[in-house]
Amino acid sequence: MASFAWWRGAVAHLTWKRHKGAKLDRMSLHDPLFATYVVAATLMILKAVAMSWLTVIRMVQAKGGYRSPEDIKKTPMNPAPDPAQLLPNERVERIRRIQMNDLESLPYFLVAGLLYILTQPSLRLAQWLLYGYVASRLLHFLAYLTGQIHEVRATLWTVGSLILVFMTGRTLLVALGA
Repeated sequence: MASFAWWRGAVAHLTWKRHKGAKLDRMSLHDPLFATYVVAATLMILKAVAMSWLTVIRMVQAKGGYRSPEDIKKTPMNPAPDPAQLLPNERVERIRRIQMNDLESLPYFLVAGLLYILTQPSLRLAQWLLYGYVASRLLHFLAYLTGQIHEVRATLWTVGSLILVFMTGRTLLVALGA
């Protein structure tokens, strides 16, 4: 009986949201603006997860670059452990640096992008900004992976950062009623 009361309350709440909270109805994959955000956010999350896998792949290839002492215990995956496996390996560390850079910027993008689409910008502008951010991060990854000079990486990082600043500033202005 208690579960039925909960269900009835939930249905009543959702019905209220539909009529009083019409803006929440826009957060659906049927809304092109929200779908644009979801595609961009999903791509960025998949990229971040891929960095973890790429780190593991490079550690297995190098048979090193491990960080924890227990990683050099004898196991089927590491039949000949060696303390040298705990030494930094540049190929592994490069991916870790890329991943750390992603983890520093991803939360800002996820929140800023979601808040930005709540301002109901034009679809075209939202696509340029959200997909532009994704493109800048993918290009940043390629520049970092291939060892491009700092200025190349910094330029690509700056593009993404300026997109975040624009979306966040626009969101703040709308929220303040300006």
